[in-house]
Amino acid sequence: MKKLPSLKIPKVSQKKLVWGLLGLAVTLLLLFFGILPLVEAGKKMGDEIAMKRKVLQKYDEFLQNRKAIEEDLQRNQKQYEEIQQRLLPGETPQLGAASLQEIVKKLADRSGIGIRSFKIVEPKETFPYRKVSIQIEFNPVNNLLSLGQFFHDIEHHEKKLLISEMDLLVLNIRAPNNIQGNLVITGLMKGTQGKEKKKEGRA
Repeated sequence: MKKLPSLKIPKVSQKKLVWGLLGLAVTLLLLFFGILPLVEAGKKMGDEIAMKRKVLQKYDEFLQNRKAIEEDLQRNQKQYEEIQQRLLPGETPQLGAASLQEIVKKLADRSGIGIRSFKIVEPKETFPYRKVSIQIEFNPVNNLLSLGQFFHDIEHHEKKLLISEMDLLVLNIRAPNNIQGNLVITGLMKGTQGKEKKKEGRA
């Protein structure tokens, strides 16, 4: 049998081996502490640039739509002010009910309706408003036109008023124009829930 030729491994001197290992170590150090951090820093910088570019685009869009946004804000502010003007004045239900009673009395006098009694109804919170109501009992009326005008003036007043309950009584069937009864008239005023939350926050 023929012998296989043996592979001759060249002898490497100890000095060359040390220098080779040192070179490998330096290469690895440069890779982990030099090149990789630079790559990571470059990626991070690229992300920051992309984010800033998006912010600038949003800002540019805002500037382009600024006029429309300002018009919306002005419109919303105007609507808010109009709503506030339609609310009954006062900080408490008693003050709101007193204002409502004064309005109803003036409307009744204008229509020639005599009011026999006023009664304040328990207020109700309907966030963000408070419903304030009064119950009135009026004297017999023989002029339906005046009574109808009184109802109309309540429902179309500059303040947000409505007749939430109505109980009419015809005193004489033979004279159906002779009517008396009572009404519950309701108005809106600012609610207290928001104020109570602010007080709780301060406490």
